[in-house]
Amino acid sequence: MSEQRRPRPVIAVTMGDPAGIGAEVILKALADPAVGPLARWVIVGDLALLDRAGEVSGVDLARLETATVRQVDALNGSTVAPGKLDAACGRAAVGYVREATEMCLRREAAAMVTAPVNKEAVVLSGMPFSGHTEYIAELCGGADSRMMLTNPRLSVVHVTTHVTLREACNATTSRVVRTITLGHEAMAWLGRAEPRIAVAGLNPHAGEHGLFGREEQETIQRAIETALARGIRCEGPFAPDTLFVDAWRGRWDLVVAMYHDQGHIPMKLLDFANTVNVTLGIPIVRTSVDHGTAFDIASRNLADPTSMKAALRLAAQMAGGRAAALAAPSTPKGTTA
Repeated sequence: MSEQRRPRPVIAVTMGDPAGIGAEVILKALADPAVGPLARWVIVGDLALLDRAGEVSGVDLARLETATVRQVDALNGSTVAPGKLDAACGRAAVGYVREATEMCLRREAAAMVTAPVNKEAVVLSGMPFSGHTEYIAELCGGADSRMMLTNPRLSVVHVTTHVTLREACNATTSRVVRTITLGHEAMAWLGRAEPRIAVAGLNPHAGEHGLFGREEQETIQRAIETALARGIRCEGPFAPDTLFVDAWRGRWDLVVAMYHDQGHIPMKLLDFANTVNVTLGIPIVRTSVDHGTAFDIASRNLADPTSMKAALRLAAQMAGGRAAALAAPSTPKGTTA
């Protein structure tokens, strides 16, 4: 079926923290004629706040022909002050995420895109919360999710994310193998069936043959050998300080990073605006902007929708890629369906 005739997927888009810039960037992004027609978008949030964001941004929600609103009355009558940290807003933001996730699990939506939440606001509401990725994975019944950052030139998947650096150093061989496998699978959804995968070391200079630690020999190298035996082409471990230079210049499609900042810092430095957060290891497609709630500019018509546009485009692409992979008669060796 041609791209023109293929049915547009239904994609849920969460509004994020009501006091942040989520509603504004969503409206601005969907108003772009290169983005709006890609899917049937269901904005999960609060209609009154979306209308208020429309007045600020100059985007009339009613004129967005491919967008509808799934009203979630999660604020329970609370007044929203733009830019103010508020427990009620944190609780509401999580409510939007829950509804969008359940829409995907019920197959009412082919993917979900999340606007930013504020972790502190969520915690103030009394909910334990370490981040979108972990929360959505829990709702999906999985405890082994991974975070991938991707832009048009490079992708990075993380072995560990929202844990202490000390805990990240204790990652097991099986966890590294699982990360490589999930990254390989996700790249196929992005149209790269045989991605060039590089695995970063944990220590400076990738341990320099045990001089700065033995995690490379005892954990990471064993994981690479296991992945190779499963038919996944990957190399490493490489010194992290030079690996990203080579990757950005085009040698690698995917880098496996050992911990949060090892992957986040170079990706945000190299292409913050176009880098999208993707959750792997769950039975649904979820993408997200890679910025925060930006309380300092909320409701001032200053928010840049570039990251949201990238997240929306990627969700539409991955929804199609995942559907095609699941419909294929067999799953390539080394991937997980």
